[in-house]
Amino acid sequence: MGDLLALAQQWQQQGRTEALLLLYQNWVMGAPSPYRHVACFNWGSLLGDLRRHAEAEKVYRLALSLHPRFAQARLNLGHQLEHLGRSAEALAEWREVYEAESFEAVGADPLDLRLHALNNAARLLETERRYAESQALMRRSLELKADQGDVQQHYVHIRQKQCDWPVYQPVGEVTLNQLLVNTSLLATLSATDDPAVQLMAAQRFVHEKVVKYKGPAFHLEASGKQRREGKIKIGYLSGDLRMHAVGLLTAELFELHDHSRFEIHALCWSVDDGTPLQARIRKAMDKRLPLAGVDDITAARMIAETGIDVLVDLQGLTSGARPNILAYRPAPIQAGYLGLPATSAVPGLDWIIADRFTMPPEYLPYCTEKPLYVPNCYQVSDRKREVGPVPTRAQYGLPEDAFVYATFNNNHKFNEETFSAWMRTLHAVPGSVLWLLADNEWAQANMLRVAAEHDVAAERLIFAPRVAPPEYLARFTLADLVLDTFPYNAGTTASDCLWMGTPMLTRSGRSYISRMCGSLLSSVGLPDLVTFSLEEYEQRAIQIGRNPARAASYKRFLAEHGHSSKLFDIPGLVRDLEAEFEKLALAERHRQPA
Repeated sequence: MGDLLALAQQWQQQGRTEALLLLYQNWVMGAPSPYRHVACFNWGSLLGDLRRHAEAEKVYRLALSLHPRFAQARLNLGHQLEHLGRSAEALAEWREVYEAESFEAVGADPLDLRLHALNNAARLLETERRYAESQALMRRSLELKADQGDVQQHYVHIRQKQCDWPVYQPVGEVTLNQLLVNTSLLATLSATDDPAVQLMAAQRFVHEKVVKYKGPAFHLEASGKQRREGKIKIGYLSGDLRMHAVGLLTAELFELHDHSRFEIHALCWSVDDGTPLQARIRKAMDKRLPLAGVDDITAARMIAETGIDVLVDLQGLTSGARPNILAYRPAPIQAGYLGLPATSAVPGLDWIIADRFTMPPEYLPYCTEKPLYVPNCYQVSDRKREVGPVPTRAQYGLPEDAFVYATFNNNHKFNEETFSAWMRTLHAVPGSVLWLLADNEWAQANMLRVAAEHDVAAERLIFAPRVAPPEYLARFTLADLVLDTFPYNAGTTASDCLWMGTPMLTRSGRSYISRMCGSLLSSVGLPDLVTFSLEEYEQRAIQIGRNPARAASYKRFLAEHGHSSKLFDIPGLVRDLEAEFEKLALAERHRQPA
């Protein structure tokens, strides 16, 4: 066996993949050996790495037929089944490991294998929105081993998604401090408006996950081959140029660019969703560089060779982001926009597009990027968004004569403090109702529990289902006042709400993301709907609810002036962005050697 393993290792180092596959096949199918199950495992691992998942499944099943208690083979079988889209079977294989009293751990710590099974099952359950089951497995994992930062991170965020307050609930030997330190940046944005804490969360992620590249910037290597001239090339880096909040906001931006002066590139790994929105975005681009399946360093070199002058990252550290591309500096000017309204701490990201409301002077010390200011609101949007037929209140189970407060942001974007303020508002405005989104049954149950604690009857919370964008837009018209979330303000949702002529009340805090809606309201001409404390927010919500005529006057104002306001002057915003990009790009070109 030793000679065969040595030969296998040698061939693997030499990249002789097909020969290695044949070696394992002959070993397994040849003369009986007490180590055939180990050879099967190695063979299956190689097939899995090659994404030949169906073949790998058969090999792992053979290994288990030879040695049923072989935990590593069962774990990897689960991964192949997941890749093949057979989630229930994958979960069953992992359950066999974490529920087993004992199993065979070949050269591994049994605890590590049990944690592997628990954590992967929890991850898959979370993606399938089976939050309660997922959280239960995370708790079991942390009770077995407290020091697991990634598990702690998911544990905090899954509690946010379920409105399972208080979110920071210690488990096993995990301390409150550990939960705070290991909270992801996304979860931190929903937990606090403290910019120092947000910066710490971003820096921790970058320290742990982003490449530490110290070599020459890729754009310098590429520019040495060819001088930059002609149209300024703007590249938009994203995996969300599709039916996604970022895609919905940016379609008209791409169309309105001055294509006679700028060459617009999509640097994209978005899935093909077949939607008219994605087709519209692609049509607006001068060129598209597909990066799906391309590793980060190769993608960065491809972008550099394209000669991009200004690289606009639309994702930051959100799901599916590829910050390593930025770390190699494939463009001389790299700026963050829209996807992450917060500092990312990503090396190579030097600018963040903002306005002076979202990024006041006192916020700047907590950002690794410099602000690239536009004169009015930073947020682009789409004036061509499709709106469905105007519905009636009866269609959604809303009372005809009640004051309807609404909030359609994701449940993780607010905390118990904000929700309690909403409940006190309902209590103070007789007959009013709150029309809100419930992402899942656990969030709904937890919100009803807190409502009961505030003596608010369950029927005064009316839960809205998720619907297609045209219907979602049309139903804004049924609300009297939309209540913004805090500390994670509405962005796309606020734009949609104001476009549809419905007023929104916000609370602005200390961070970019907690000031987004305030920027939009100021630019649309309703600064008196911007508050700066919980008490002011709550008092203003009650005042407007007790005086429906005030809400109606806001609606009249938006109907008459909203679409013509600075907020929806999208051509003006595009010209402002182009002016900033051109200034930076020309200065950079001027520095190039002749």
